[in-house]
Amino acid sequence: MTDGGGEEGVVVRIVQSMGDIPPTHWDACAGDSDPFLSHAFLLALEESGCVHGRTGWGPVHLLLDGQSDGPPAGCVPLYVKSHSRGEFVFDYGWADAYERAGGKYYPKLLAAVPFTPATGVRLLVRQGLDQVTVQRQLAAGLIGAAEHLNIATVSVNFLPEAEWDLLEDADFLKRADQQYHWYNQGYGGFDDFLDDLSSRKRKTIRRERRRALENGIEIEWITGADLTEAHWDAFYQFYTDTGSRKWGEPYLNRQFFSLITESMAERTLLIMCRREGRYIAGALNLIGAEALFGRYWGCIEDHPFLHFEICYYQAIDYAIQHGLSRVEAGAQGPHKIARGYRPTQTHSAHYIRDPGFRDAVANYLEHERKKVGQDIEYLAERGPFRKGERQSLD
Repeated sequence: MTDGGGEEGVVVRIVQSMGDIPPTHWDACAGDSDPFLSHAFLLALEESGCVHGRTGWGPVHLLLDGQSDGPPAGCVPLYVKSHSRGEFVFDYGWADAYERAGGKYYPKLLAAVPFTPATGVRLLVRQGLDQVTVQRQLAAGLIGAAEHLNIATVSVNFLPEAEWDLLEDADFLKRADQQYHWYNQGYGGFDDFLDDLSSRKRKTIRRERRRALENGIEIEWITGADLTEAHWDAFYQFYTDTGSRKWGEPYLNRQFFSLITESMAERTLLIMCRREGRYIAGALNLIGAEALFGRYWGCIEDHPFLHFEICYYQAIDYAIQHGLSRVEAGAQGPHKIARGYRPTQTHSAHYIRDPGFRDAVANYLEHERKKVGQDIEYLAERGPFRKGERQSLD
């Protein structure tokens, strides 16, 4: 499609299906620490039909090729979007303003993992290469793709801070938001974590955990070869119930869950609740090298505090027992703070071709970033932790 720049013989090209990219080639760039970036996960989204042009997610993955037939030097999970749903970085106001001014906001380009508000590398570089050089070429490739496809904007969502800064140098605008993550401070067990909280918060959490299970509810952790289609049948009922109540039609179909079991069962964790011989609630998590990522939950019976138990406390228990450094429990939810999750800044970067529109958005983002920083500082000071007890996350 276009010259990647900076290294002779390196060319950026678009590939319209993960199925056309050898898994070993993609994973040589993605690595094995982030389950969402794996070829298996992204392919399952496409093969199940959850990600497709007809759903408003047209794959146009970016590959930076070298002179050999081996793995690319770098790649980016990239999609042409005809809407802004399923992104968790909200730009509806931008779209409305630009179209009112006579512009064409959609389609747009999005570098992200569909339906997944989890921070991870977006400019993927094959191990052994100069990371910054290749990432700069990929950034130039994103801009080249927008020009080649005559698209007005490119967004890169939930990227690490280092990539955020690098993309700023490539003329992208910086946007900040916040989530709530739990951090493992070397805890030996859940009680060690509770010891870091104020006495009142410790008592509250212990009471919530007792109440959640007092109606004879049993908890199961199911992963790997123990996952069966029966588990997914039950969970899918929970998932669709929650999805229909929160955002209308759920993003994922039943086939998707079967596909990830076939290809990445060892990185998949279902936390399921059973009462009187049947499953009544469950939560889906993906297991990374350093983090547990909570994704979806649902239930067919309402029980006090069961959501907190399954999605937050059980996730903390699992992370401690398996030596994971953090739990990311998805987007939004200030109620997570009282459960020991800390406000954490998240990042996105946005390239806007129209200079006038770019200037307006840049002014807005400057004020928004400042407000996000102030909110995080305010919430962190009022968290549940005892003053002076293992507060530093450095």
